[in-house]
Amino acid sequence: MVSRPPGAEPLLVGRGGEQRRIEELVEGARAGRGGALVLSGEAGIGKSSLLDHAGRTAGFRVLRASGAEFEQELPYSALHQLCLPILEHLAEVPERHRDAVRIAFGLADGTPQPFQIGLALLELVTAVSGAQPVLCLIDDAQWLDAASSQAMAFLARRLGADSVALLFGLRAPSTVSNQSSQPGQPGRSTLAGLPGLAVAGLDDREAVALLDARHPFPLDDRVRDRLVAEAGGNPLALLELPRAGGFVPPAAASVPSRIEDGFRARLAALPDRTRLLLTLAGADPTGDPGLLWTAAEALRIPVPVAGADTAGLVEFGARVRFCHPLARSAVYRAAGEDVLRAVHGALAGATDPGTAPDRRAWHRARAGVGPDEDVALDLERGASRARSRGGVAAAAAFLERSVALSLDPRRRVERTLAAAEAFLEAAATGRAADLLATLEPAALEESHRARAELLRGRIAFTRPGDDRGPALTARAARRLSTVDPDRSRECFLDALEMSLLVGRAGGVVDEVVTAARSAAPAPSSPDLLEALITLAERGYTAAIPMLRETLYAESGPMWTRHPALASMISTELWDHDTSSDIAEWLVKAGRESGSPWLLRLAFAQRATAATFAGDLGLALAAVAEEEAIADAAGEPPLLYPRLQLAALRGRREEAQELLRTAADLDGAAQVTNRHWTSALLYNGVADYPAALASARAATGHDDLFLTGIALPELVEAAVHCHEPAEAARALESLTERTRAAGTELGHGVAAYARGLVTGVEDDYREAVECLAQSRVLPYQGRAHLLYGQWLRRQGRRDDSLRELRTAHELLSHSGADGFAGRAAEELRAAGQPAGRRRAPAHEKLSVQQLAVARLVASGATSNEVATQLFLSKRTVDAHLRAIFRKLGLTSRRQLRDRPELLAPDR
Repeated sequence: MVSRPPGAEPLLVGRGGEQRRIEELVEGARAGRGGALVLSGEAGIGKSSLLDHAGRTAGFRVLRASGAEFEQELPYSALHQLCLPILEHLAEVPERHRDAVRIAFGLADGTPQPFQIGLALLELVTAVSGAQPVLCLIDDAQWLDAASSQAMAFLARRLGADSVALLFGLRAPSTVSNQSSQPGQPGRSTLAGLPGLAVAGLDDREAVALLDARHPFPLDDRVRDRLVAEAGGNPLALLELPRAGGFVPPAAASVPSRIEDGFRARLAALPDRTRLLLTLAGADPTGDPGLLWTAAEALRIPVPVAGADTAGLVEFGARVRFCHPLARSAVYRAAGEDVLRAVHGALAGATDPGTAPDRRAWHRARAGVGPDEDVALDLERGASRARSRGGVAAAAAFLERSVALSLDPRRRVERTLAAAEAFLEAAATGRAADLLATLEPAALEESHRARAELLRGRIAFTRPGDDRGPALTARAARRLSTVDPDRSRECFLDALEMSLLVGRAGGVVDEVVTAARSAAPAPSSPDLLEALITLAERGYTAAIPMLRETLYAESGPMWTRHPALASMISTELWDHDTSSDIAEWLVKAGRESGSPWLLRLAFAQRATAATFAGDLGLALAAVAEEEAIADAAGEPPLLYPRLQLAALRGRREEAQELLRTAADLDGAAQVTNRHWTSALLYNGVADYPAALASARAATGHDDLFLTGIALPELVEAAVHCHEPAEAARALESLTERTRAAGTELGHGVAAYARGLVTGVEDDYREAVECLAQSRVLPYQGRAHLLYGQWLRRQGRRDDSLRELRTAHELLSHSGADGFAGRAAEELRAAGQPAGRRRAPAHEKLSVQQLAVARLVASGATSNEVATQLFLSKRTVDAHLRAIFRKLGLTSRRQLRDRPELLAPDR
């Protein structure tokens, strides 16, 4: 800061670059281009001053929140700070999301999904911005509770054509006080990927200017130079070190630690009662003066002390505020354990158990001196409440604390397992593993051992390079086989499904099936596990009828319980209709539950089903919806739907880039999937040697659920590379599978593969007839292409032109541009160039615009589109204006007249 006339706004020293970046953010929001910026740097570097300056100068409606080091375990506490001034606008939010906010803030019962909270926040803030642009200032973001951090990050990522800006202050990792004692800083990870700006220290000239402007009397040059050297460019250190009563050698500690030392020195000079009052204030994260004075009375702190000098460390007003978060940390850490237990006990007694039961339990836990089953039970109840409000990270922290306070050994084990499950659900796998490591296996009941091994298996599945997941899960299933046979069989299936979800099916199926054969008792009637065992032992002819029966079991379709397994089985059966049914059920279930992971799986499945049905517009829209959810969650989009699209479209460079990314991310995982997709790509662009190499790699291990779909690619590539024996072997394996499956799609694909090997015209005709019934356009087009090629080589030009024109039309319409290019080449060779086609809508629109267009064409309102794509209504309307301009339309009704834009659901 520099000196200023009375009443003038404070000026910042050496912060011109930071102010310009903030002004760009603010001006963008003023113009309807919402955005976010994360300021990061060490404590005292000036982040809070920059936030305050932005709030004073923007001319926006300012909403504030601040993370609290000792409040990270209380879900939505920071979000409540941010939203409290605008809750009167909650009526403007759709009812479903309005209810989610009320549940999150403890005003109603229920269990909201985190994305519902994020959408509600987006709608609430953008509603307020209609009257005046909104600037959200969130300081000490590293200490935000996990639930608030997720909601705020969602808001930051989904702003579009909105007059809203978010500015975060985030302390750099190396400067967080006593990090080893902290339960993690969720705000740090959830904000990763947002636009950021590192706030550096002042240079010596700027530091001198700040000292000269703020110090009450001129400083001796040597003293000033030493202050500048010791402060290391930290503005708060420049102002606080002189107040510490001396200088500390620079090597003794980091600058933030020396600032804390200065705060502690000021604290030490205060009377005992005042220090106790400040410790009480430091232990209460709410800043509620009514609560503070009630607790102070319980500690017999005389009321006059409330107005006493506090050395500038804290201000008692409408809210209790410390001069800096480091001051609060310094005061709290300066107190002994006995004092901390006393102040937390007083705060627990002052906290209303009816309106703030979680906060009361939190204080009670810190007031105890040892195990206390009553407090442990109170924390367990708090965990249940936190989970019901969507605060799974808070539930995990409550449960972890309850473990330490548990007296009964069995309940301690139950709470340890529950805490580990909660941490795993909150993606804190390290914390979950640490808790499981505290269990003594010899002292556990068999069911507890099985549960622990299941958790270890789930942890292993989430860790790249850790291949113990199947073995751990199978071991847990074996343990359960004697005490809970039904659960044992489900565990074996869970191992298979998990391997498919994370892309490690290779080798897992054999391992799990072998374990299940010896451990799982046979069911009274055939089930899915029995069908898989039969497949491993007796082959496709015996197993596929059982697989089909379990797919459509009387108890309900398999995909309602095991969607990934059902999807893979439908692929193995060449049953495209069931694959589409699974995709649409997943979309519906995902929308009803609001589960981000289920929705991502749903849209990935829809994209895959649409890609191979030849509905390119739907596939692109599904990819856009999956990307929107991934972006809202701060995660990368799923690669494989995009890879399959690029491969079928013959986009070699795009597909190869995605293949490289997939290999880097997955390593040995998804190898078969990658090689099959590569074979599809290379067959499409007529690079048959590359296709042959990829198809060989895809089929070499004979992986269940993955090899069958790659066999047609191997046959075609081998024939073109003059490898007839290899093509014949692949055809034999393909025929065994498709004959047992009994679908028109399977029969048709096997027929054109047989035509390639035998050169018999009836095989091509059979392929064309069967695939016409299947309505799977890319394969149908490929059958006509191969038949047309064969006819041209037989010298039957007119017949070949008929087939090749049909192939080109089908393949072009379905987006299989690589194969369509082959058809065009064949037509040119036959003396008839392929005609030009009208560019479809998806080639004129971005993927997000295409998703908006399809939803609007199906009759969705802007609000409904906003909910499905996790956007604000204003952003949806901006997309619509761009869509109308690009397509030459003027109304929503005209969108419905474009058949390629019709969406299957809303």
